[in-house]
Amino acid sequence: KVLKKTKNMKKINSILMVILFAVLLVNTGCKKEGCTDPDSINYDSEAKKDDGSCEYIASAVFWFNEATSDSLLAYDVTSFTIFVDDEEVGTLDVSDYLTGEPYCGQESAITVMKNLGSDKTRQSSYSVIDQDGYEILSGRVNFVANTCPAIQLVY
Repeated sequence: KVLKKTKNMKKINSILMVILFAVLLVNTGCKKEGCTDPDSINYDSEAKKDDGSCEYIASAVFWFNEATSDSLLAYDVTSFTIFVDDEEVGTLDVSDYLTGEPYCGQESAITVMKNLGSDKTRQSSYSVIDQDGYEILSGRVNFVANTCPAIQLVY
């Protein structure tokens, strides 16, 4: 009888070991991978392990006030075009100024969206070209995922 109990105990132990191994495998080896950063555009709330696939977008809004408008008009500048990283992003009439800092997408301002790829930040250059093709302003803008800084153009 003792021999029969030992054989049964070995079978039970073997079965328990297989079950324990299966549970460990499920809990450690099958975690869903994806983008785990909620700041990304492809965030996956079900992902338990980051797989490096996160993608980011950032914006900036360019604007100017009445003082800049008056200064530009004094030099016969009537309109200008903004370029970010040598790409045209919009044109504004110099007499169409704002009285305060705008929000992204506001009229009389130029909002630029930038695909940052897998980077959360990227610095870009901008230039402002008047209606005659002369550069009147230039600078740098720091794009940061999920933000929209207001860049005031001062002349």
